[in-house]
Amino acid sequence: MDEGISHPLTVARTALGLDRVQFANRIRGAAKRRGLHSGVDKQRVRKWEVDGVTPDNVSQSYIGEVLGVPAEDVDPAMWPDWLPAADGGVIPLGPASTVPALREAMTTTMNRSRRSFMSAIAGTSLITLAGAWASADTQAHAVEQARAGKSVDEEVVSFLEETSERLTTMATEHRQHVAPLLDAHLTAVANLIAEGRCTRPVEVRLLALAANLSQTVAWHRFDLGLHIEASKYWVAGLHCAHQGGDRDMAAALLSDLAYQASWQDNPRTASGILERALSRTRHPAARSLLQLRLARALAAQGERKGTFRALAAAEHLLDAACGEPVPAWCAWFSEADLAVDSGQCLRDLGDTRRAHELISEGRSLLPPSRDKTRGIFLLYQAQNYLDVGEPDQAAAAGLESLLLAQRIGAPRCVQLVRELIPRFEDYRETQGVPELLDRVTA
Repeated sequence: MDEGISHPLTVARTALGLDRVQFANRIRGAAKRRGLHSGVDKQRVRKWEVDGVTPDNVSQSYIGEVLGVPAEDVDPAMWPDWLPAADGGVIPLGPASTVPALREAMTTTMNRSRRSFMSAIAGTSLITLAGAWASADTQAHAVEQARAGKSVDEEVVSFLEETSERLTTMATEHRQHVAPLLDAHLTAVANLIAEGRCTRPVEVRLLALAANLSQTVAWHRFDLGLHIEASKYWVAGLHCAHQGGDRDMAAALLSDLAYQASWQDNPRTASGILERALSRTRHPAARSLLQLRLARALAAQGERKGTFRALAAAEHLLDAACGEPVPAWCAWFSEADLAVDSGQCLRDLGDTRRAHELISEGRSLLPPSRDKTRGIFLLYQAQNYLDVGEPDQAAAAGLESLLLAQRIGAPRCVQLVRELIPRFEDYRETQGVPELLDRVTA
């Protein structure tokens, strides 16, 4: 096969900003998380891309995980057709970009089973998008033009705002059952933005609603492991927030994209996005959250000075006085989150004892209403109990996290517990471990 012809795997890989060595490392990491070994190296990746060699079924499952493709969509018999067609691009910010970005996100969901229509977003493209937003001289404004559609009634907007707020603030345990309603609300709002005639104040309300709904839908997709869809919705929300002139909400959506990049073991992309997002974020609580996520990304890269500088900024900003209310999207952010994520930073930097103390402290501070976060915190605690040689405590925390995740319908948390199981292999006779293993395999 000609090296100049782009194989679908080459396109998808480069869309993530990975060379063959980095891609092979990610595949070996996917195997390691399952307690297994993969011998994939850059030469093997080249054989797949250039020589037309078909990866075995297990390797294809690892490839799918690295590319963010749900396991059920990885069909070895259909190689390479199940791979995402990744062009690495995003719709540029502009006065007419909001509706196309929303449509692209919704189309991605509708075409979920048709992988060739789904485009992953390269890390470099996300950093470029963040930079374009950060360097914008003024907020975006609507292009004043006559439209053929009907005038948007404020009563309709108020109804959508009220019902959307109830849906987006619903407890995770219940929100899993109303996800289609969130999608439907976002579709309705997108249609009003695209087809209706409205004053600028009404348009700003619609854009704010679309940004909020896009963010909630994106997190739902993220929790289900649908990473391509999640990124598309976050990007669409960014366009809405930018068009509406809401800097802090735009920064929030960039921060969520950075969180996803860190989750997918791409902290360099995460830090690049966050550094640009912080340049225009205003509210202290919002800046605190972004600094904390930046600290996590820097710690994952082993950058001690940058990590501690970001942690200090996050702590200072969290307590800073401000005459404006805390933005709704970060109203949940608290000392509990600061403690736990600080602990995770220290864990990445090798200070497991102090990390253990901070994570335990953060878990104790977490309010009862935040079940999904509690599940993640319990998982972090299980990891750290293993780090300090307390497998019985780790099993107890892991089991509690698993049961909680199953009850509230949080598949991301369930998967995290499953990925931790190989670390319990040497402790099968330890108290609590057999029950955890039985629950995971049930």
